[in-house]
Amino acid sequence: MGLLSLAIWTPIAFGVLVLAMGRDEQARTVRWIALIGSILSFLVTLPLYARFDNGTAAMQFVERATWIPRFNINYVLGVDGLSLWFVLLTAFITVIVVISAWEAITERVNQYMGAFLILSGLMVGVFASLDAMLFFVFFEATLIPMYLIIGIWGGPRKIYAAFKFFLYTLLGSLLMLVALIYLYWAAGGSFDILTWHRLPLAAGVQTLVFFAFFAAFAVKVPMWPVHTWLPDVHVEAPTGGSAVLAAIMLKLGAYGFLRFSMPIAPDAAREWAWLMIALSLVAVIYVGLVAMVQQDMKKLVAYSSVAHMGFVTLGFFIFNPLGVAGGLVQMIAHGFVSGAMFLSIGVLYDRVHSRDIASYGGVVNTMPNFTAFALLFAMANCGLPATAGFVGEWMVILGATQAHFGLGLAAATALIFGAAYTLWMFKRVYLGPIANDDVRQLSDINAREFLMLGILAVAVLYMGIHPKPFTDVMNVSVEELLRHVSASKLN
Repeated sequence: MGLLSLAIWTPIAFGVLVLAMGRDEQARTVRWIALIGSILSFLVTLPLYARFDNGTAAMQFVERATWIPRFNINYVLGVDGLSLWFVLLTAFITVIVVISAWEAITERVNQYMGAFLILSGLMVGVFASLDAMLFFVFFEATLIPMYLIIGIWGGPRKIYAAFKFFLYTLLGSLLMLVALIYLYWAAGGSFDILTWHRLPLAAGVQTLVFFAFFAAFAVKVPMWPVHTWLPDVHVEAPTGGSAVLAAIMLKLGAYGFLRFSMPIAPDAAREWAWLMIALSLVAVIYVGLVAMVQQDMKKLVAYSSVAHMGFVTLGFFIFNPLGVAGGLVQMIAHGFVSGAMFLSIGVLYDRVHSRDIASYGGVVNTMPNFTAFALLFAMANCGLPATAGFVGEWMVILGATQAHFGLGLAAATALIFGAAYTLWMFKRVYLGPIANDDVRQLSDINAREFLMLGILAVAVLYMGIHPKPFTDVMNVSVEELLRHVSASKLN
């Protein structure tokens, strides 16, 4: 079994194992098995980076096996500079989420841990698939464990949020399935994604294919105006569900634009780039303004995620190396920062059982160690230099300025809005005198929480100070993608 197959099936196997372990009497054993499984799953991905050749845009670690020969559907895996980091990021965040749930989840522990481990393997499968039907199966299968995580361990309106999440993402995917079937016949009966990249599609067909993919990927990102499911889901989801949703699942849609929309329909992508840029700027600016008036911490960070993901799609559709690479870096950075933000909110919620900003005030007086971590993550969310949140946004702004000064200026305003709503929340929650008895009785983070937040803090700082390992992996693949997109198929 190859490394990519191990990265997919190791967490799934451990997930099935903990599911089979029965009731909560075995919760302690389940937690340790889940932690061991998540760590092993992450360790399996490290050789992918160690052995990755930065000098080629070709797919690496390719695995191929026949799956459904009648329809030429194959089990084909591979990664390039566009996908490698997301395999590692998925496995990394899974370890953090398992640690975060150690004490917070006390009922159906085996089902909770099993759902996250299985979800981790499925998401790795999305990033590694080179067969379109395999991609579709993994892409849709991720809905099931996340639906259960929201619907079982969520808040008071968890059923509503779970249904909204499932319906929004499933309806968008139905149009993508139609496009996949069309491309299968256009390619002479092949689901090979790399073959599809070379298909000479007419202008009208490209437009239809582009918007069919747009329906699935824009909802997943989510782009404005199909973003309304995200705040509701974040508010109701358990802390680990919010962390994985923001850190990884939103990236599945953005990755789809790079792997499908842009290389398969390059002329349509260039023709409709103005629309993608406009929607991205609305997300960056308008949704940032919406975030400022939120009273629920989770909802504020959820809207913040929409705004930050707007930078990603903006970078992709300005079609220059700085923009596309900046979008990719922003995806990775957002994985670290948004995950840390939601986990920090979870630390407070576990103690006070409220996400309302008005329920807090003066937390620094009773939780100084935790407040130091929260400040770092808030600064990263603002895009402070030397943190992960700065690098991708800065690259996108530079790329946007190269394309058009007005674009760069509009994108830069998001840094102001991001700082405004993040610091406003931090001030009301953490600073000032102790606001009430709940805050007065708070205890600072324990060793487990310190470890969880400390690991994320190291990742946020390392990427901000030394982003070169991240950008080196993707540079050649980004250049190859842009060469492909700039070469018209309309001959």
